[in-house]
Amino acid sequence: MVIYGTLLYKLTVSSKGCRPIGCNPDRGSLSCGYYQIKLPYYKDCGEPGKRAGESTENAWKRCSDDYACATTCVENYFNRYRYKCPGKSDCEAMARLHNGGPNGCQSS
Repeated sequence: MVIYGTLLYKLTVSSKGCRPIGCNPDRGSLSCGYYQIKLPYYKDCGEPGKRAGESTENAWKRCSDDYACATTCVENYFNRYRYKCPGKSDCEAMARLHNGGPNGCQSS
């Protein structure tokens, strides 16, 4: 499934203005980078950009602040869980999954 750049752009603008901002506290954990990615999300998206010998935590923080890597993570996450959002538009499904996790489409 192709994800349109417009959806990703809107997601990153809504997250923190389309710029790398490092990590910030968010409800008891850290959210990092362009899309405010949390560590479990990074693991679920397949840990893109992780280098040999690099810890998952370091890879997550680095990837989150790299637009191409972070975008790959969001696309991978969406493709992994899209099936859980039957009947939802790509835009709604992406927003719900990104903000609500794998079961984001089940909440009202």
